[in-house]
Amino acid sequence: MNDLTFEQDGIKQVEVDELKALLEKKSDIVFIDVRELDEYDQGHIPGIPLIPMNTIPQFANEMDKEQTYLFICRSGGRSQNVSLYMKEQGFQHVMNYSGGMLAWTGDVQTGPEWIVKDSKELKQK
Repeated sequence: MNDLTFEQDGIKQVEVDELKALLEKKSDIVFIDVRELDEYDQGHIPGIPLIPMNTIPQFANEMDKEQTYLFICRSGGRSQNVSLYMKEQGFQHVMNYSGGMLAWTGDVQTGPEWIVKDSKELKQK
């Protein structure tokens, strides 16, 4: 990672350029959009699955605690809260996209591309 990263409340914050680099690198990070379905439909980063914030607890028990997750929302607030929640649940490798979709300057896809129904889908990257 580069020197631009910083932490907030113990959660690593990722800026737009770093997120683009991570997406291009095809890393083993699982990216998750935590906005509501209508927000996701209006525009999301292509290939990023949706798990709305209020449903995260239903998925957390099934998710791999050793996996690295990067959460995305509109402005970085909800994804930060999800990151904090996941850390409380024992997930050590969580990151927040601090700028959210408001700061995103890359490609955007509309429509319900990938709404997660089962946490096993997250392993099928």
